[in-house]
Order: sequence, then C-alpha cells, then structure tokens
Amino acid sequence: MLKLKVIACDVLKREIAYLGSRSACIVDVTYLPQGLHATPDILREKLNEQIELANRGFPYNHYGLAPSYDYILLAYGLCDNSVVGLASEKVPLVIPRAHDCITLLLGSRKRYGEMFYGHPGIYWYSRGWIECSVQPGEERYTRTYAAYVDQYGEDNAEYLMEMEQGWFKSYNRAVFINWKELGNDNYYRGYTKACAEYLRWDYEEVEGDPSLLEKMLNGVFDEDEVLVVPEQKTISPGYTEGILSYT
Repeated sequence: MLKLKVIACDVLKREIAYLGSRSACIVDVTYLPQGLHATPDILREKLNEQIELANRGFPYNHYGLAPSYDYILLAYGLCDNSVVGLASEKVPLVIPRAHDCITLLLGSRKRYGEMFYGHPGIYWYSRGWIECSVQPGEERYTRTYAAYVDQYGEDNAEYLMEMEQGWFKSYNRAVFINWKELGNDNYYRGYTKACAEYLRWDYEEVEGDPSLLEKMLNGVFDEDEVLVVPEQKTISPGYTEGILSYT
C-alpha cells in the first residue's frame, strides 16, 4: 500500500478529506492556510518546510517497518510560480499540471481551459473558497469598507473602495463549482447567488469533477495530468500546455 504525503491548500479540505477516506493508499494530509498564493515567496517557503519534514520519514515508523513516504503530493497548481524552485531530497514530488486549484475542482486542465477561454468573466466559488475567505459580495464590501474607515477615515475609505472594486469590472459571472458528493449544496449555492445578485453578475452552477484528485490520491499518475518530479530535481515552469516541468 502506497504511503502518500499530501500538502494542500485549505480550500480543498472537504474534497481531499472525502476522497482520502476512500483511497486505496495511506493518505497523510497537511493543509496550509488559504491566501498564501497572494505572497508566492512565502507560500514557496511554507511548502518547502513541509517537503523537508516529509523527507524525514513517515511519522508512524514503528520498528522501522515503514521508513518513508512513497510520494509527496502537492495539491497546488503553478499558483503565481509559488511552486517553482521546489525540490525533494529523498521522495518524488507529484503535482498536477495546473495553473491553480480550479483545475482540481473541475477535473482537468482541458475543461478549465474550455470554460476560461470560452466564457470569460468567470469568478469561481466553491465550498472551500466560501469557507476560507470572504468572497466578492455584500459581506466583503461591508467588511472592507469598515476596515478602511477605521484605518484611514471615511473620505479616504470611499476612494479606496473605488480602487478595491475596480478589478471586479473584469468579471460578470459568479460560478459555483458543486461537488454533489459533499452535500449541503443549498448553503453554498445560496451564498453564491446572493453574491451574484449584489454584484449584478450572472449566476451559474457547474458540476465538479473529482477524477483528477481521486486518481492522484490513489497513486495513479497520468503524465498528461500530473508531473512526477524525481528526487533532487527542481520544479520549473513548462511554458507549454504541460504548464510544469523539472530540471
């Protein structure tokens, strides 16, 4: 039975917990806080720390019978080059060929590309993103405005909110990625609909696809979907449809 160390963003906690419980492998997961992708150097540092810990060996090494993990899975995409430069001394790394976690939620980079280029203006909502961050909508506006008033005064807050809301203009659709296997659909659907209504965006729901994450968590690594990085090799950007490479 393969022993997999999984290092993942908090936004995938429900999906990975569900699939990990059904895996044919031993799945040991460490989650890092959502939001680190906004500071790629810090995220890279945190990922490197966890990779180094995993290289020390499987923590349940009773009597020396299970000395190491077989693979370290990074449940991240390129994420603003946060994974570039990462390497593992003893245990191979496995990372999806993806720009970000939305590919993992949709099931393939092909499907992500079709939606991204075929339907511009999408802002993605998922269970994890809703739980771990304040998504664009009334709650985010209210909280941000109150924080700006507290720090900079009301006049400056109005200006800062105009700047804050400016990047929303490139979006016009709130799309909820629904993994029906996880249940409690109505709460997350209602949250996304309320955000869309407040922002005057269109609302849409698409069915999530667990196949990519499911295969990874079962130790099935399709080279078209994931990159397996041998020990002591370094992750690099691929500059092709494969997105990632190693040197």
